[in-house]
Amino acid sequence: MSNHHRIDYFELPAQDLAASKRFYSEAFTWNFTDYGPSYAGFGYPGGDREAGGINGDPERTRVPLAILYSEDLEATQKKVEAAGGRIVKAIFSFPGGRRFHFTDPGGNELAAWSDK
Repeated sequence: MSNHHRIDYFELPAQDLAASKRFYSEAFTWNFTDYGPSYAGFGYPGGDREAGGINGDPERTRVPLAILYSEDLEATQKKVEAAGGRIVKAIFSFPGGRRFHFTDPGGNELAAWSDK
């Protein structure tokens, strides 16, 4: 089954990354991989991949961010725009892939990413 256009990753904002990592580690035994001073990916004990991340960057979203997977990021962006979505962060690269952020007609911010 394809993961295309399914929610694939979940990102939580954090004012204090170290405190958030400590909380989720102690409360739920999440594992963390640091990707610089303001971002850490998280996974679950025995899991085979990351499930999400904690973003402490000052430019982060202020609410949790659902991230959909795309097999063709540019085509997904065109579909989002054609359906009435608004691009709020153009496609950018990050370790592991590329993504863009958009808002739906209700004002919710989401993102789409691809490793292709």
